[in-house]
Amino acid sequence: MSDESEGKSFEQRMQAGIAVLAVLAIAANLVMRYGLSLSEVASNIPLWIAYVLGGAPLVWGLLMNLVRRQFGSDLLAGISIVTSVILGEYLAGTLVILMLSGGEALEAYAVRSASSVLKALAARMPSVAHRKTAEGVVDVQLDDVEVGDELIVFPHDICPVDGTVIEGHGSMDESYLTGEPYVVSKTPGSEVISGALNSESAITIRADRLAVDSRYAKIMEVMKASEQERPQMRRMADRLGAFYTPLAVALALIAWIVSGDPIRFLAVLVVATPCPLLIAIPVAIIGSISLAAKRAIIIRDPSVLETVDTCKAVIFDKTGTLTYGRPELIEQIAAEGLDPGYVLQLVGSAEQYSKHPLSEAIVRAADAKGKGRIDVDSISEKPGEGLTAQIDGHEVKITSRKKLSHSHPEEAEHLPPLAGGLECVILVDGKYAATYQFRDAPREESREFVKHLSRKHHMDYVMLLSGDRESEVSYLAEKVGITDVRANKSPEEKLEIVREATKKSGTVYVGDGINDAPALTAATVGIAFGQRSDVTAKAAGAVIMDSALRKVDELFHISRRMRKIALQSAVGGMILSVVGMIIAAFGYLPPVAGAISQEIIDVLAVLNALRVALPPKTLTDY
Repeated sequence: MSDESEGKSFEQRMQAGIAVLAVLAIAANLVMRYGLSLSEVASNIPLWIAYVLGGAPLVWGLLMNLVRRQFGSDLLAGISIVTSVILGEYLAGTLVILMLSGGEALEAYAVRSASSVLKALAARMPSVAHRKTAEGVVDVQLDDVEVGDELIVFPHDICPVDGTVIEGHGSMDESYLTGEPYVVSKTPGSEVISGALNSESAITIRADRLAVDSRYAKIMEVMKASEQERPQMRRMADRLGAFYTPLAVALALIAWIVSGDPIRFLAVLVVATPCPLLIAIPVAIIGSISLAAKRAIIIRDPSVLETVDTCKAVIFDKTGTLTYGRPELIEQIAAEGLDPGYVLQLVGSAEQYSKHPLSEAIVRAADAKGKGRIDVDSISEKPGEGLTAQIDGHEVKITSRKKLSHSHPEEAEHLPPLAGGLECVILVDGKYAATYQFRDAPREESREFVKHLSRKHHMDYVMLLSGDRESEVSYLAEKVGITDVRANKSPEEKLEIVREATKKSGTVYVGDGINDAPALTAATVGIAFGQRSDVTAKAAGAVIMDSALRKVDELFHISRRMRKIALQSAVGGMILSVVGMIIAAFGYLPPVAGAISQEIIDVLAVLNALRVALPPKTLTDY
């Protein structure tokens, strides 16, 4: 646990302890005064203890905030505690101590209750790995796994770290990480990711990353960071408090001056203690983070929840956002003298072990033509180098036109003319064998989703921004109903376009989180589709694990709902407090009764804020 986390945990325990102390002091005071009929001085001793052990640390913390020029809404509580001591209203002051400390403890409890998704993730991860040694298989703690270790993943085990298969054949279910059914075949050379569920066959892997650096651990880090980061919307409390605090102090002073009774001053301030502001907003944010996680949406930056539904422009990357990211093989151009069917059989056999966007299209095409699979002896798919496999005595390499021109310029002369859409180039035994051309179809809901953005979410414009060729981008734009099209753009050009758009209004950028990282960062809100991105990318404020446009719409609605409920809780609590302040100013609500009234208001505000974690019937509107 980090020093910051330990400090936060200690502070929460201290606040809970002060709250318990205040409750005991109040109970002892009431028993001693009304049950035992002791003198006022004697019955006030428990309250004095609560002041010294609980009130003093709270007031000292508020003073330090003033020294640091941090003028929070809880300043009213500090003034109330000090005033109650001066006026001898110890019971009312102890109730304020209970409100302030109890509010913090209640917030901590509500946050823990709203964090069920993180707990489920943590409970699911294995604590040990099965290391293969010369003496046999030894169970080791996950933190003791080193890069290069050989680990056995038994049937139905959770893969402990990211690695590469070195022995065995099987498949792994990665749906828990991707948000949709995604079972991937595994053979020597295949990559495996932590958190994936192994199927019926044991496989041996080589650990490529430490447990703390593996993908599953990074998802955990994202979840923890989203919880521990101070919510952006918490500042709304201070903005509301900027006029609420002076109003409360002014009303308290007027009540004192007009009545000549300083107790009125204390009564108004006790009722004014702004716990709804201090508690309800962060509870609503954490509840929304939990709700989003249950919907396969990871909120990395809580400020996304405050801003995404207020943006006026949406900028889409092309592949995998408005399209399925599932290209279809539409053309096979084989070299003269080669059997296109046998080439497809070789390539399909190799691509079943790849997660490249084009691999599924090739496998589907091979299956559709009835081409059976050939056993793959070995496979290698290093980033940026394409896929190489040893199959049926041949070396099969799947690469791109550009890479082929650099690595085999003599073979590049056999390439057909460049066409629109996506393509890959096949080499067999180092010789050009075929060019495969693909088309990535738009999602069925893309057009309706784009159309509803202006009608339901008040978007002023929608842009399609891509590095792909003009013909491919324009084809998609026409299909989905986007008129603002920017094609052939480099990452640097994308960044500049997004910056210019963001200067005019709030922007939402939806991309794959890899090549689009600069643009994701420059937008007001960056949304990455997680199936093709590393969720640890710092660029995105939110990661959609289940790559679907409905999840983007759900994020908009979770944001709108969170803002609505948070404001209901905060502003509603303030209005009730103002009503109570006015009653107290006229002398009809003494300090003790005012403190009890404020506690009731706090509970109502927090209960309303907790509603945000309850999933509504629907979160989409198209």
